[in-house]
This record gives sequence, structure tokens and C-alpha cells, in this order.
Amino acid sequence: MEEAVKIYQGELFTFTASPFEREDCYLYEKEGALVVSGGRVVEIGLAASILPKYPTAELVTYDKGHLIMPGLIDAHVHYPQLSVMGMYGEQLLEWLNRYTFPAEVNFNERREKVDYADFFLQELFSRGTTACMAWSTNQLNSVTALFQAAKAYDMCLITGKNLMDRNAPASLLDEEDKGERASRWLIEEWNGVGRLHYAVTPRFAPSSTREQLEMAGRLLKEYPGVYMQTHLSENRDELRWVQELFPACKDYLEVYEQAGLLTDRSFFGHGIHLSADERRRISRAGATVVHCPSSNLFLGSGLFDWEGFDRVALGSDVGAGTSLSMLSTMGEAYKVSQLLGRPKDPLELLWSCTMGVAEALGLSDEIGSFKAGCYADFVVVDYMPDELAAGRIHALSAGGQQMLENILFGMQILSADCRISETYVKGEQVYASGWDF
Repeated sequence: MEEAVKIYQGELFTFTASPFEREDCYLYEKEGALVVSGGRVVEIGLAASILPKYPTAELVTYDKGHLIMPGLIDAHVHYPQLSVMGMYGEQLLEWLNRYTFPAEVNFNERREKVDYADFFLQELFSRGTTACMAWSTNQLNSVTALFQAAKAYDMCLITGKNLMDRNAPASLLDEEDKGERASRWLIEEWNGVGRLHYAVTPRFAPSSTREQLEMAGRLLKEYPGVYMQTHLSENRDELRWVQELFPACKDYLEVYEQAGLLTDRSFFGHGIHLSADERRRISRAGATVVHCPSSNLFLGSGLFDWEGFDRVALGSDVGAGTSLSMLSTMGEAYKVSQLLGRPKDPLELLWSCTMGVAEALGLSDEIGSFKAGCYADFVVVDYMPDELAAGRIHALSAGGQQMLENILFGMQILSADCRISETYVKGEQVYASGWDF
């Protein structure tokens, strides 16, 4: 039996190459068409050329001002921490003790973790995020709940059990085996199931002994298909603490290097205060730094500089991050780059949470673009939801400004004035504006 074909017609955008490498890096059709069948992209192009080829296909048409684009990817988000978003005060280390750790202790006490995990995913979908690299807690069932919720949508999700064996509340610490047994069980149970992937997840160097970090390194080596996520060089007090705890290491990155945690499947959150040498070593290893601009600003951690990195992704970093919206995250990243005098353009920012992060994950044949064969994970953004927004677009047209660049830039900077109309995962609608979850 042939799979049904569905065509989504309207304004369409996708990357075809990196904007960091070439100018002709995207396809943009004002009257485009996205062909989907069996949950995957069949082809894209000009609607006038596409539609005659599929006379029996179901057609969904979007009005002017609605942009069809690949779903957004959040490379760093803490799903147990939604409850502490926007809490007042503190920098990183104080924030952990005052808000983060209590939130995770309380989360571990919840009975309905699967319901909460589903709520978390729905919140992502409503903001146009279709894939993520998420943080759970130390409890095995917190990871299982998130995997179960994501499996129900057949979405691409990467997560893992927090590894901590010191400098945190007792209920969040791993036992004598350093979390190894639970991590192995989760990897063997979930990694590669559908579109699910496991990430070995030491929280950060100060909360792990050298023995635990080395155990995490062994897991990476023994299970080559998994990822690694951790935090790195977020706060200057953190750096001083790491130096006290690991005095034999010349810098923060070497703590992870010695444990075997610097690989081309490693994702380091923040990376604000890294030396030029650390940046070179990260790029040489093919690792990725995840820029989390809203949390960096909120906690006063510092301004992230893109220079010297080959791979940079974007993360909301909720709960210290102040929004789950990756559109908003792009806007915050632009402001940080402006303060450093090296503003990122809207294409570079969008690349870093679509096709760019997909490439860093080794999943560019599955997510991040509308390349034929990719999963049909996409979002429809209404960038003209009211007269104010429409007036902005009219002014662009009248002034002969760079239309696409400023449409994308407006979506990022004025994200509160845009609306996610619909979100699709593997060709299935998982969110529509006005839905009441």
C-alpha cells in the first residue's frame, strides 16, 4: 500500500549549506511547496512545478505571512527546571543551591513524571522546537519518563541521567558505583530506540569526582553511539572552584580531556571564559559548544564570543534561561554578539539551531533541513499576526530592504510579536495555535 502524500504550500525556507561558508546557502520560495509522505520529506520547490506531479495529494495552503521552515533544535535545556524560570537573583553557584537543586529534589518526588515530561514536550512544540538535547535528574525514572513521552511522538530527543557524586544534596548524588549501573541500563534500554539517543551527562566538574568522570569516559568509549553533555566555563567563581578541586589540571577543559570526555560527540554548555588554547582543542576534537545567551545574561555569567569555535549550537538553558523559545534565544544571541562588536546575522543564528546543530549531532540526514529523506519535522511561523507586524513588512517592501533577512531577523528579535501557527513532528501535527493542552 502506497503512503499518502501531503503537500504544504506557502512561503518556504530551508538551508542547503552553511551561511558561515557561502552566501548561496538556502532555498527561499515565496510560493513554495513541501511534499511529505511516510513522515519524511519527499521534495521541495516552487509550487507551480511541484503540484502537477501529485494530483491526488492532500493540499494544505498557508496565507501570506506564514513561513514554513525546519523545526528548531534546542541543544541545552533542563526539563525538571521549568518551575524555577524567572526566579530572582543570584549567580551560577548560588543559583544552583537556591533554585536548581531544590527544583530537582522536588521533581524526583513527583509521581506523575510521564505527565510532566509530556507537558514539557508540549511546551517545546508550542514554541516551534521539534528536537532537543535535554537534561533530566539523577533518577533513572526521570530519564525514562522523558524517553517514554518523546517516543509517543516519535521525535528526536537526546537525554541522559545526571551524574553527580559530590557537592550537591544527598538525594541527588550517585551511590558507590558512581551511577554506572543506571547509565548502562538506560543506554541499553533506550539508545537508538526510534529517534531517541542517550547522552552521558556529568553535570559539571565540581559535582563529580575524578573517578566518576573517568567512569563517564569509559561509557563513551564502550558505547560509541552515545553523546556527552556537560557544562564548561560558565562562571568565573566556577573556574576558581575547578582549579581548587583539580589542581593538577592546567585549565578547566583538561579535567574533561583527562577523563576521555572531549570527543566529536561532546556538547559543552556555555564555554564563556575559555582560553584561545581551549578553543583550539575543542575545535580540533570536533566538539560543540552550546551558547546559552539568555541564561548567561540572566545569571550575569558573561558574554559568549563565537570566535575560535568550529561548531556552535544554541540552547535555551531553561530554567536559568528565561524562555523556551529558540526564536527568542536567537534574539538574545544577537544582542550578546552586538555587545562584543561582532554581530551575528540572522542566517548564522538560525543555522545554529537547525541544520548546523543537526550536522554537529551527525543527524543532518534526519533533521534540521528539508533535504529529501529527512524527517518532516517543521514549523509554520506567522510573522504577520497583527497590523503592527504587517506594517513592518510593508515598510520593508516599500523601502526595498533585504526582505528575507529582515523577516528572519524580525522573528528573532521580535519573537514575542510572532506566533507559532503549527508544529509537525515526523509529518504529524503536534501543535496548532489555539490548542488547549
